Amino acid sequence: MGCGDQGGNAANGNAAAENKEDAPAASTSGETMALIETDMGNIKVKLYDSTPKHKENFIKLAKEGYYDGTLFHRVIPGFMVQGGDPDSKTAQPGQPLGAGGPGYTIEAEIGAKHFRGALAAARQGDQVNPEKRSSGSQFYIVQNGPVPAAQLDQIIAQKGLQYTPEEKDYYLKVGGTPFLDGDYTVFGQVVEGLDVVDKIANAQRAPGDRPLQDIKMKVKIL
Repeated sequence: MGCGDQGGNAANGNAAAENKEDAPAASTSGETMALIETDMGNIKVKLYDSTPKHKENFIKLAKEGYYDGTLFHRVIPGFMVQGGDPDSKTAQPGQPLGAGGPGYTIEAEIGAKHFRGALAAARQGDQVNPEKRSSGSQFYIVQNGPVPAAQLDQIIAQKGLQYTPEEKDYYLKVGGTPFLDGDYTVFGQVVEGLDVVDKIANAQRAPGDRPLQDIKMKVKIL
């Protein structure tokens, strides 16, 4: 279970250094913050009101301790970091991961954009999941840096996407993975700790993109 692949669309190499510019916001009137603690540092995220099903589910699982001890089991520099598989709590070295979950999926709430630092739900592919329903627990954080203008224009044309000038400018200057827009639910955004996301993304990894050294997390609602 994942978030597609790079498909030649994600920029090569590492993302740019942490940019303090705020991402164009989805609805955050009743902002809820969550903290993802790791050995590499902490990542603070805000959860969007515009994706209530995903927000409520993430809060519920975090409060239950569901994520505590799970791994970032798939990391790809210049793309994203993925975690939330409950099977990873007891995984042996080299064990394939990415198929676990709480036994349910979540109705798609697609709308917010895949800016650098976006918190989004992983899911099964369209072949078996044409409704684009999200995994009940697995998520990814976008790490990709600035998107070249020609590449962004190509993605917009291919997918028929529409962006505000602010959104387009953010992709060009700060980054993200616009080729995932319209296909996956983004339900939050990193507000602190993008440097930690970069560290996790650049961890040494084995075939299958699992880090060689386990990167465990603990999630709490602030």
